[in-house]
Amino acid sequence: MSEVSEQSAPLRRADGGPVRVLVVDDEATLSDLLQMALRYEGWEVRTAGDGRAAVRTAREFAPDAVVLDMMLPDLDGLEVLKRLRASAPEVPVLFLTAKDSVEDRVAGLTAGGDDYVTKPFSLEELVARLRGLLRRAGMTAARQGSELVVGDLVLDEDSHEVHRGDTAVELTATEFELLRFLMRNPKRVLSKAQILDRVWNYDFGGQSNVVELYVSYLRKKIDAGRAPMIHTVRGAGYVLKPGTASG
Repeated sequence: MSEVSEQSAPLRRADGGPVRVLVVDDEATLSDLLQMALRYEGWEVRTAGDGRAAVRTAREFAPDAVVLDMMLPDLDGLEVLKRLRASAPEVPVLFLTAKDSVEDRVAGLTAGGDDYVTKPFSLEELVARLRGLLRRAGMTAARQGSELVVGDLVLDEDSHEVHRGDTAVELTATEFELLRFLMRNPKRVLSKAQILDRVWNYDFGGQSNVVELYVSYLRKKIDAGRAPMIHTVRGAGYVLKPGTASG
């Protein structure tokens, strides 16, 4: 249990602030997915859809790590790396490469890239690789308290205890992970695909009915007899926000 806790503890900058990651990819859907996964880690994330935007954003944002696609519509990944390193020589760079492009991987590492993952990739693997790069760059694991709080709902990530007001709520492991994801993204609409990816796994098969099922389980335990906190946004997904008397 301690090893799991250590691996999942959020990384922080030396000043105590959240880790900053720049994601550079011209596929908007993939960028959005990566942004969501990395924000779930408690990190601050910016995205750029081409190389020039990446260089501009990096100068303004000063990222602690960069996820960089090798193939971009304007500059290639190697040129972007060169420009990034001109102003931030130590920033770790994780390349995204084509499935079978050994040349890209060799070129990226030779040019000074720190690691790579090949498309399609597991989000868990990418996050793990980034955590490794950030640790080597001096980021440290630190807990700023283990509780997530939204309204009168409290979730303790260490003890796995959940309370709504003064009432303890018993959850299964999957229900707990679903609630944790919702509580880490309060007032943000999460699609079924995002929930599937985060709570189950990357290639679950798109069986969104399992999301509906577990949301219904959670509602019965969290919202029963109280102002509802879990809301359906038709055609978009689900959102958790503090309950109000009007519901």
